Amino acid sequence: MALEMRSDCERCTTGVDAGGVAWICSYECTFCDECAAAMQRVCPNCGGELVRRPRRVAR
Repeated sequence: MALEMRSDCERCTTGVDAGGVAWICSYECTFCDECAAAMQRVCPNCGGELVRRPRRVAR
């Protein structure tokens, strides 16, 4: 099962490209670096820990 690589922050709608920094929870909620820091790396949807999303390398 692969991660769903979302392209926008769910809080501020800023684009997060596949090669850039983004933060996700175990439900794949996606946030930009600034929003994740503002939320102290806790997902507002589920209360789970936000971890850095793996980068996807262009093929």
